[in-house]
Amino acid sequence: MDDTLTLNWQEKVAKYAALSEEMGKLHPEILALAYQENWFKLFVPEVYGGANKKLPEILRLEEQLAEADGSLGWTVTLCAGAGWFAGFLDPGLATEIFADNEVCFAGSGAVGGEAVKTGKGYLINGQWNYASGALHATIFTANCFLKDENGKDILDEKDESIIKSFILKKAEVRILPGWSYFGLIATGSHAFEVKNLEVPENRTFTINEGIQLTDSGFDYPFLQLAETTLAVNSLGMTKHFIRLVEKSFHARSSMKRFTDVQIEFFTAELNRCKSKVQALREQFFTTFDKSWAELMENGQISDAKLTEVSAISRKLAHACWRTAGILFPYCGLEAAKKGSEINRVWRDIHTASQHGLLTFEV
Repeated sequence: MDDTLTLNWQEKVAKYAALSEEMGKLHPEILALAYQENWFKLFVPEVYGGANKKLPEILRLEEQLAEADGSLGWTVTLCAGAGWFAGFLDPGLATEIFADNEVCFAGSGAVGGEAVKTGKGYLINGQWNYASGALHATIFTANCFLKDENGKDILDEKDESIIKSFILKKAEVRILPGWSYFGLIATGSHAFEVKNLEVPENRTFTINEGIQLTDSGFDYPFLQLAETTLAVNSLGMTKHFIRLVEKSFHARSSMKRFTDVQIEFFTAELNRCKSKVQALREQFFTTFDKSWAELMENGQISDAKLTEVSAISRKLAHACWRTAGILFPYCGLEAAKKGSEINRVWRDIHTASQHGLLTFEV
């Protein structure tokens, strides 16, 4: 994507971001852009009509998307991340699903349902929360405990309950309005449920097992894939916020509201925050890129390196919301005004910070 095209999509996103928030979902113009650029199919192999991009490129793109608009970046990240499951699906099912040019996966990582094995497949009941992109998704993924006909957990060789992931179609689920949080509003991350839904055997899959396509990168561990993609969203939003803070403060200082000493103090504080975020960004990508190189060269990533990836992802995410907290008091009442751009970005950062994967820095 060249600079001119990047500028064009960023301008379009900026034009419709506030309208998306008012609607509680991505504006049709932004959705059209996402379909055009294949953003919801970033991980999907070319054989299924996907963008077939690799994780190093995807992380940097998701950073840019989140910097343009938090809800866009978050929705693409979660939906495209679910689309990554394409590599583990039955090829016939995948071909059917991805024949839709506007295919979009949504789902939940939580185990919210039960699946009873039947002669034809599985009978599913359950409810799952926080499915980003639910209002425009065509496919939903859902994790279930496997049960026998008597309702008892089916256990594996370690006597642990077996959990399976399932593919559900839009017409088979019921959306439950429930995304009433103060940020990332346009993600439309509502809940969904199914009742007594019978699905065929080929609707189940297991991530990082049974790769159906020989494609480098599908075996990048899912935990670190999730942590890194979430971290770059916080990074992108924070870069956006820092720009708005600087603009806001200078607009106020031009009205002679602050002394030279105060302006000097703010400038030092701003530069300190910028430097810290930039240094952690560089450390993050250096660490991640080394893990990717290990995977490409050795076919696996050492536990030590994966631990480093997880640690820097959390450290970066925490630095982002802390930076927003440090700089917020310098923005004036505009930052606390409902509907202002700077307030929207601040709310998005703090909503993103509540994701369970990045709760603790250690």
